[in-house]
Amino acid sequence: MKTIKIFGVSLSLFLINLAAIMERADENLLPAVYKEVSEAFNVGPSDLGYLTFTRNFVQGLSSPLAGVLVISYDRPTVLAIGTLCWALSTAAVGVSQHFLQVAFWRAVNGFGLAIVIPALQSFIADRYMDGARGTGFGLQSLVGTLGGTGGGVVATIMAGQQFGGMPGWRFAFVTMAILSSLIGFLVFLFVVDPRKSITATASANAGKNFDRDLLIQRSSATPSSIWIDSWEATKAVIKVQTFQIIVLQGIVGSLPWTAMVFFTMWFELIGFDNNNTAALLSLFAVGCAIGSFIGGLIADRISHTFPNSGRIVCAQFSAFMGIPFSWFLLAVIPQSVSSYYTFAITLFLMGLTISWNGTAANGPMFAEVVPAKHRTMIYAFDRAFEGSFSSFATPLVGILSEKIFGYDSKSVDTGKGSVPEAFALSRGLLCMMVVPFGLCCLFYTPLHKIFKKDRDNARLANSKEEEMI
Repeated sequence: MKTIKIFGVSLSLFLINLAAIMERADENLLPAVYKEVSEAFNVGPSDLGYLTFTRNFVQGLSSPLAGVLVISYDRPTVLAIGTLCWALSTAAVGVSQHFLQVAFWRAVNGFGLAIVIPALQSFIADRYMDGARGTGFGLQSLVGTLGGTGGGVVATIMAGQQFGGMPGWRFAFVTMAILSSLIGFLVFLFVVDPRKSITATASANAGKNFDRDLLIQRSSATPSSIWIDSWEATKAVIKVQTFQIIVLQGIVGSLPWTAMVFFTMWFELIGFDNNNTAALLSLFAVGCAIGSFIGGLIADRISHTFPNSGRIVCAQFSAFMGIPFSWFLLAVIPQSVSSYYTFAITLFLMGLTISWNGTAANGPMFAEVVPAKHRTMIYAFDRAFEGSFSSFATPLVGILSEKIFGYDSKSVDTGKGSVPEAFALSRGLLCMMVVPFGLCCLFYTPLHKIFKKDRDNARLANSKEEEMI
């Protein structure tokens, strides 16, 4: 099977990037309207944090299912199932009338994302060679982040309006669900799994480090063999030390990113209107998008010269930069609408430097330390561990803001915000960002010794499988 090309661009890759855009947009949707949801259901930051916790926790627990599904189904089918699942839950959130209903559907949303994200990551890993995966992951992140930012920006702008008598934030959820369903349907119809794209030419090149060519579609599998294969893949992935270390740093390193969902609410509490808040967050998202691509590109170049440590150094630099930028953003800049341009420049530069880890190191290194057939499983378990633990960040931010720093939701002026509450929320955010960024940088250190051994073991396993073909 050959994928369709339009103007020289693979239709499969184009649709996969569209799916990545919708996935990012869906993630940004609820945080973009936190303030409106808070008012609609009369809840505070800790309750809003539990919504994100619920989705992320379910997503983490369900992620290994993606690795099981790809054993017997091709990835476009898995992606379509997950996309339709999250689309249904997104629409349901938009029409929910009670806070508990929102919480339930956010859990369903996490289940859908759990299926989609590992399949997307392994798809990208199979499309690129070892020395170019940073660029591949960076390009996907660039496109996904820039496009996904539209979901947050549009939702923030729409939130304060009415559409046919429906509040803007609800209308945004329903619209996102319709678009996601359409993308899922197109992925199912037109995307070709790389495992089905092996041609005679690719087979002739099997000895040229294209280890993705080893991904041959399995013909059929019984239920018992599926679970046996899943268990074997699970054991193979979990025992890899590089995987263990990256997951450890990811557990703490993802805490700040999870906590950042409160940025929209924080800026609105300072006194910025929806449009200015959307503009500030767009600058941060653009910085992250460009930074993730640049980080992947730089890591690819450095890894050619320093194959055993180049990617790790890039990741440590990026994690370290989160410390001074978080402190300056949350503790130094005066929390006033007059600081708009200082916030804007800081957010852009912050995004540019703290967004390298996934594309420069984690994504490419995972693909190199396990046999090709286990890639979806390693990405799935990474999301399982990181997603489950990082999900605690949002309720912790809310609890710290309310219990320690004195945040009072009753004191918030729905039109002008509240500077004291903004200050309390910023201190909660600061606690959940500076320390985790520092620990993340530290936890990468053992990889300088371990990564080479695990990569060599994976290459040996791939060579043995190639000999059996």
